[in-house]
Amino acid sequence: MKPLSLLIEILIILGVTIKTLEAEKHTERQKERNVTTQVSVNQTQQLLSHILERRKLSKVISKRENLLDKKKNLHKIRIKGIQNKDLLKRSKNHLKTHEKKNFTDEGDQLFNMGTKILQQSKSQKQKAEAYLLFAKAADMGNLKAMEKMADALLFGNFGTQNITAAIQLYESLAKEGSYKAQNALGFLSSYGIGMEYDQAKALIYYTFGSAGGSMMSQMILGYRYLSGINVLQNCEVALNHYKKVADYIADKLEKSEGIPVEKVRLTERPENLSSNSEILDWDIYQYYKFLAERGDVQIQVSLGQLHLIGRKGLDQDYYKALYYFLKAAKAGSANAMALIGKMYLEGNAAAPQNNATAFKYFSMAANKGNAIGLHGLGLLYFYGKGVAVNYSEALKYFQKAAEKGWPNAQFQLGFMYYSGSGVWKDYKIAFKYFYLASQSGQPLAIYYLAEMYATGTGVLRSCRTAVELYKGVCELGHWAEKFLTAYFAYKDGDIDSSLIQYALLAEMGYEVAQSNSAFILESKKAKILEKEKMYPMALLLWNRAAIQGNAFARVKIGDYHYYGYGTKKDYQTAATHYGIAADKYHSAQAMFNLAYMYEHGLGIAKDIHLARRLYDMAAQTSPDAHIPVFFALMKLETVHMLRDILLFNFTMRWKWMKLDNILGPYWDLFMIGLIVAVLIFLLRNRR
Repeated sequence: MKPLSLLIEILIILGVTIKTLEAEKHTERQKERNVTTQVSVNQTQQLLSHILERRKLSKVISKRENLLDKKKNLHKIRIKGIQNKDLLKRSKNHLKTHEKKNFTDEGDQLFNMGTKILQQSKSQKQKAEAYLLFAKAADMGNLKAMEKMADALLFGNFGTQNITAAIQLYESLAKEGSYKAQNALGFLSSYGIGMEYDQAKALIYYTFGSAGGSMMSQMILGYRYLSGINVLQNCEVALNHYKKVADYIADKLEKSEGIPVEKVRLTERPENLSSNSEILDWDIYQYYKFLAERGDVQIQVSLGQLHLIGRKGLDQDYYKALYYFLKAAKAGSANAMALIGKMYLEGNAAAPQNNATAFKYFSMAANKGNAIGLHGLGLLYFYGKGVAVNYSEALKYFQKAAEKGWPNAQFQLGFMYYSGSGVWKDYKIAFKYFYLASQSGQPLAIYYLAEMYATGTGVLRSCRTAVELYKGVCELGHWAEKFLTAYFAYKDGDIDSSLIQYALLAEMGYEVAQSNSAFILESKKAKILEKEKMYPMALLLWNRAAIQGNAFARVKIGDYHYYGYGTKKDYQTAATHYGIAADKYHSAQAMFNLAYMYEHGLGIAKDIHLARRLYDMAAQTSPDAHIPVFFALMKLETVHMLRDILLFNFTMRWKWMKLDNILGPYWDLFMIGLIVAVLIFLLRNRR
């Protein structure tokens, strides 16, 4: 059944949102990000309960009307006879089918319009209009629109975040067979957010979601089987799940180059976080624009690249990208020429697909020895775009570009030898080029390396290596865009929205999201989870991040066991984790903590000399540790000196008492005489 009550509530919220957004004027683009309209939670709950009651009444009325209709129909059939029975049924079914089709078509049109507006939107007002269309489409029974609205309620995209309403929508959608709803319910069950904490139930939801075609569910199951989370660890099962997602991502990447997403770590220092290198500050962006207009070619190319793929928090804007590239190309930049060629080769709103123009700009760049230009010419000859297919020419250009270290050219060479395109198949050479390209993060090269390790083609088969490589490809999916929305939500103070997005990514196996979720949970600022559950859940997420190689997370686990956060105090376990972080990751903080434990004998045998050594190592490892180490050593040496003095006094008193008993009260005079005699003897022998 349609969750009419929830959709009416969404329409009310979005109506308020649009009115509020129309009244506000935003002068800076950065301030437009992640602006959420404040709607009273109590008011929303009252509306929801009122609508639900009205829905119950409407159900009762509709049931009574149905009963009356049935009685009337039976009466008519008896009067008209059995011959008219088929005619009545046919006419009614035809009318119902026609109405339903019109209703469905209108819902589909509204959903498509909303999707188009959302893709092209650059302001919160446009996004709100898109969600209003989704709400209307959902009211007409469009399942995709209902999924969009459920996500909006869960993540707090517009209006107040309402997890209870989102769960009700997801449960209704799950009954209709929505795999996205199955995945969402599994995620909420695994954290106990708005639902009972139940890992077994979460696993069932994920299994149904993956069977229905959810790539996110596939990825979550892959991570669970890889790490043995509530299932038996099984590399082959993990490989099967990750491969399905990686195939899907690779297919997308072959059609268009993926857009990398900046993953900001919230564990950075506050002063670094406010000006994080992953996100371009608005003032810095304005300064770069000023330099670009003044003729700085390098800045022009950099801004063009940022706008071309939409990086550093900037919107993708082909017109601005082409504008900056043309300015730089006019000044003689080979990189700019090659990137203009790339734009015309792929085609977009600013530079429509044109092979001849692409060939022209690639040739200009290649004549200057530019690797991107050489690679571009290789692509034209390899795929026969604007020129005849010529594998020999393609190979020549790819080799020249690869020698200059361009990873895309290295991948293309590897692919030629892997597929035998224009050359004899040679898996060893293919592996060599795939490996070289993968070192620069070329995603398709990583994918093909995973394929080779998974099947044992050209290399010794390794399930674990294949899974790790597939996992890296899977993490390039469109869902990674939530890293940016989660970060901006956190920066704007919307902690609950930020946490729910990071938590979903953490469930999918993103190490950065795991540490960010744990960081938010331990701050106890979130309201969507009970406070007593926060430390245990944070410890669980720190542990998952530590297993994936996060040194900071490993130190955090030590801290939790040392202080007893979310678990019992256990100095021995704390020392073990500090030891791993110090030995494996050379963490200065871990060295310092371990030194303190050796100094005081906490969970390990007391060892002052080892404590001194670890303090010194911490100071050598990190300059930030110099001052803490200085004070720690001062304290250690002072305490040690005082103990030595006290011990010396006690020892001397004990010795004096013993000598008085043996030699009498004048033993000191006897010792002085003996020392004088020895000195005289030594002086005579010297002469």
